[in-house]
This record gives sequence, C-alpha cells and structure tokens, in this order.
Amino acid sequence: MQVKGDFMGDSQMDLLLKPAYKLAELVRQKKLSSVELIDLTFRKLSIENPNLNAVIATRKSAALLEANQLQDTGQPFLGVPILLKGLGQSLKGEPETYGNRLFKTAIANSTNNYVRALQKAGFIVIGQTNFPEFGFKNITDAKIFGPAHNPWNLNYQPGGSSGGAAAAVAAGILPLAAGNDGGGSIRIPASWSGTIGLKPTRGRVPTGPIDWRSWQGASVNFALTRSVADTALLLDALQTVQPAAVFQVPLILDGFFKNLVVPATKTVIGYTAESPVGTPVSAAAKQAVADAVAFLNSQGFATSPIKLPTNGVELMKSYYLMNEAETAAMFANLQQLLGRSLTRNDMEPLAWALYQTGKNVSAAKYSQSLNSWDAAAYQMAELHKKYPVILTPTTATVAPLVNQPLVNQENLSRMEHAEELTVNEQQQLIWNQWLPSLKLSPFTQQANLTGAPAISLPTEITSSGLPLGIQLTAGKGQEQLLLQFATLFEKEGQLKFLHPTNFTD
Repeated sequence: MQVKGDFMGDSQMDLLLKPAYKLAELVRQKKLSSVELIDLTFRKLSIENPNLNAVIATRKSAALLEANQLQDTGQPFLGVPILLKGLGQSLKGEPETYGNRLFKTAIANSTNNYVRALQKAGFIVIGQTNFPEFGFKNITDAKIFGPAHNPWNLNYQPGGSSGGAAAAVAAGILPLAAGNDGGGSIRIPASWSGTIGLKPTRGRVPTGPIDWRSWQGASVNFALTRSVADTALLLDALQTVQPAAVFQVPLILDGFFKNLVVPATKTVIGYTAESPVGTPVSAAAKQAVADAVAFLNSQGFATSPIKLPTNGVELMKSYYLMNEAETAAMFANLQQLLGRSLTRNDMEPLAWALYQTGKNVSAAKYSQSLNSWDAAAYQMAELHKKYPVILTPTTATVAPLVNQPLVNQENLSRMEHAEELTVNEQQQLIWNQWLPSLKLSPFTQQANLTGAPAISLPTEITSSGLPLGIQLTAGKGQEQLLLQFATLFEKEGQLKFLHPTNFTD
C-alpha cells in the first residue's frame, strides 16, 4: 500500500501518530482514504501485537467494506479506525466473551448505544482489545487470552482492565482506543502505559439499551488517547441526555473542544499524595505530584495540600460488596440461561469467590453500601467548592511485572473454596485477596463511586524507564475544567509519551 499525495515521502507509520481528528481531516480532504488508513493500521498491528497481545479479535474485511461505503456527513472522526474493548462494548456479529471460558465462542446479537455513537462519529471498528475476566482486575491477564504486555517494557503489565487499549495506543498502533472504567480501568492503564485517560461524569455518555446502570453507575465507557483535543472531540461526539437513562447530566452546549483554553489562574488546586486507604505510596508517585504542583505554581496557580474527607477503607468495602452482589446476580441469570448450576471450573478463582460471597449479601447491606457512595459524593462536592480541581497520583507505583503474583497461594486456595467459608470469612477474603492490587492503585476508585470526572495525564517517566500518571478530579459535570488543565500540561510540553503525537500535516 502506498499512501498518496503529500505523504509519499513520509514514514507511513508516522501517520498513525497523528491525533485521530487530524487523520479524519486527511480523509475528508481526500489526501488519505479510510481504506488506506485501515490497511496501515493493520500493518502496524501485525508488527506490534505479537509482542503486546493487546488485540484479541479483528474484523478487517468488515472494516474495509464499511470504509468503502463511507460517506462524509461531517463526522468528527471520519473514517478513523478504532479498537473496542472486548468487554461492555457490544458490536453485533462480533465476539462477546467477557474473558470467560463459558463465553469463549459467544457472539453479540446486538450493538449497544455506546458503540453506535462511536460509529455515528465516523469511526470504523477494526477489532477488540484484551482485558481481564469480567474486568475485575487492574491488570490484563484473562486465562483465555493470555496477559497483555507494556510497550515501554514487555516484562511489565500495561494495566487493566482496559490494558489492551492502553498498550495499543501507547505503541502507536492507533491514536485512540475505546475503554471503560469501573474503578480506574481507563486511568490505571493510562498511568502505567503513558496515555491520556478520562473517566467522564456518570451519565455523560450513552448507556443501554440493555445495561443501563453498569456496576450501579460506577462503570463508564470512554477511551484512551494521546491528544487532549481527541479526548475533547470524542466527549463532544458522545455527550448525551437519554430519556431512559438512570443517570443523567446536562449537556455542555458549547462543547468541550471549542473551550480548550488554559484555565483561569484563580482556580485553586488541592493536592495530596496520601493513599485514601492508608497504603504505601512510592517515592516516584509522590514526586509526580510534587513536580505537577511545582509546574502549576510556575504557571501562576495557587495550590494547597489537603486531606480527603471521605473514609477510603469503608468506601472500598462498599465497592467490593457491590462487585460481589452484581457478580452473584450475573451468574444467577447465567444459570437460568444454561439450565444448570455453575461450578468453579466455569470461571477463574476471583470470579468464583465473588460469586459465592455475593450470594450472602443482603438487600439491606447492598442498600447501605450505595448510600455510602452518595454520602461520599456530598463530601467531595463540598470539598470542590474550595478546590475545583484535586491532584493526586493516578497509581501509587509503576506497573507490576507480567509474572508478578498479586494473590498469594493461601488466598488463591481459599478463593477456590469460597463456598466453604462463613459470611464474615468470605468478606475478609475478598479484602485480603484484592489488597496487593489495591496497594498499586488506591486513588482511582473514589471518582467511580461518587460519579465525578477524573483524568490521568502521563507526566512522569521514572528512573526505571516506566511511565507514571497524575490524576486530576473535578466536581460532577466539570470535564471542561479537567480538559483545560490537560491542555495546559500538553501545551507546555509536560505530557510524555512513548511515541510523541505528531500534530503536523
């Protein structure tokens, strides 16, 4: 394939380092066709994916057919290829495995509203990215797919659960990939893989038509990028108010892209590098926050150390309880569908332990856990009155090694026999088995529970040569403020990527 016109002399692969909206401009100007762009992406994928295991399914023939039938109606991402996350982003006729052996050959029988919105924005879906079973982990290691690898260093994880998406974007396979975030699943891999990762306000982007309250609204679909403008334009394309939606947020009528300006210096930033659950934070993560504070001060912003008003440990316990109950409900439905009882051989040990524990979660306990989310949302809304933006590390450390065990053998054995434990023992087991993972990434979950927007920005490269992100959080509906600060960091050269974005035509 020879790219035509102005790009005959350029390195063709460098085209994929342009922001997605720039690629759409080239397609619109007929300097590059969508077919050529998809071909080029698959060439890059064939080079990178054998090492990364970031992409688990492709649809090249269907994508090329859609590209050939493409019509320009002003779509912001006209003809740009995109990878969906293999979980929670259904496309009719494509795999829908949940990362679980029972669904290994399952095919989606409908397309969900989020994916429809991506297609309406002009994207051409070319495949699916890797993730852990049911999205339960902050790493990507589903047994049926194998682990994903970090393009900065293949010995390390890219993160999870949107780990395949992060690896693909970081490696320069494409400028934007879809992900979702139920406890940090966009922001954690963004930190560990060196990309931009926004979790929008609960209710901002399309949900349904089947799943309207994924993880009781904690989980939100969006994407990982290497360009603030791409992030803003995508939010413009996706923002919606759905009459049937459980959670809703008012539209930003001016849009986000048009207001990508440096924020007013009157904005006061509160910051902390203290783990919300009292776990250790690495010197590198603390330094990332200190460097960001120094940068903001140099730009004329006032910053102040703060202490979060929420009870982080109790919030995490309520989050785990939700996971348990939702897992039990999911498997109860599956049992009816299969017409048989499920066994531990049908799933990985974590899913089995959550399933067995969730059977014993009472309606009263479940209701209380959700009430605690609302109480935390109020506390944070009060804090944001004084500090519109709050700065923390995204993750407490750099990425773990691919072969690093995050569950010890004793807990693994207890998980496999969770049905034999008492109710209290089950609850303690879930806390214990997740604690090593929580220590790596204790900062992201709160925004999911309160419904607030949060963004991870790739501002640090540590002495080990691995990236590390900072997290900015704002009040509900305030993505514009986060994007303006992201613009400031980007404009001043503070964002660090493995393959720097090429903005030139």
